[in-house]
Amino acid sequence: MTYSLAALNQMDQATFTATLAAVFEDTPAIAAQTWHHRPFSSLKSLHQAMSEIVQAQSLADQLALLRAHPDLGGRVQMADASVQEQASVGLNQLTAEEYEQFLSLNQRYREKFKFPFIMAVAGQTQASILKAFAQRLENSETEEIQQALQEVSKIAWFRLNAWIKES
Repeated sequence: MTYSLAALNQMDQATFTATLAAVFEDTPAIAAQTWHHRPFSSLKSLHQAMSEIVQAQSLADQLALLRAHPDLGGRVQMADASVQEQASVGLNQLTAEEYEQFLSLNQRYREKFKFPFIMAVAGQTQASILKAFAQRLENSETEEIQQALQEVSKIAWFRLNAWIKES
């Protein structure tokens, strides 16, 4: 369901939080804190407020947010938004060989960083995702936490644009 920015600005905190809880992979605390920054003049200002809340979180809370995301190409229960996003690039239709490749990369990534590989897949291909996997496995933990948080912010932007209309 889509909402107008005007309607979002008029919502009480509980409704606002429930409406935007999935923007950051079912982390409603971000939406709850964002409510205090209303009214928003644009989607960009809403997104910026939400992203600033994430950046201001403790490392433990940021890691919890990252760990709330599903593995790319995984065959596990995940949020509807994640299902749709992964399906948009065919990650729900991997061959057995492709699935094993993603499974192996996800395992290596999780072992190194202790959270799942996160990438905003809109506009990507399986090949570009696999290339990013390989490149990002070379990052330090600090670099990869920041990269993953940037990707989470991109995902949030895509979700807000799909769910909220400015007029």
